[in-house]
Amino acid sequence: MNQYDLNLILNPNLSAEQLQTEREYIENAVRNAGAEITNLDDVGNRRLAYAVGKDREGYYLMYTIRAGGNPERDIATSLRLRDNVRRILVVRDRPEQRTKKA
Repeated sequence: MNQYDLNLILNPNLSAEQLQTEREYIENAVRNAGAEITNLDDVGNRRLAYAVGKDREGYYLMYTIRAGGNPERDIATSLRLRDNVRRILVVRDRPEQRTKKA
């Protein structure tokens, strides 16, 4: 199984209930793609480098997932249908690409 980073930017104006609903949908989408969530980093609202849909901020969620095969397409296509999801990035974690300190 390979490790992936799933980074999402959500609408910054979500209430606590809406945010919980989005998290549950994301977790279900990951499970339906045959992956498991190993870590969640809830960063919160951050300023964006450029406006996305007239919003200068976004709510960041960064997941670490483990999956076999190629889950990028399955996860991204199901999450792009959500109105509150602004951006999605699924990247395979490659330890050999990390820089080593001397």
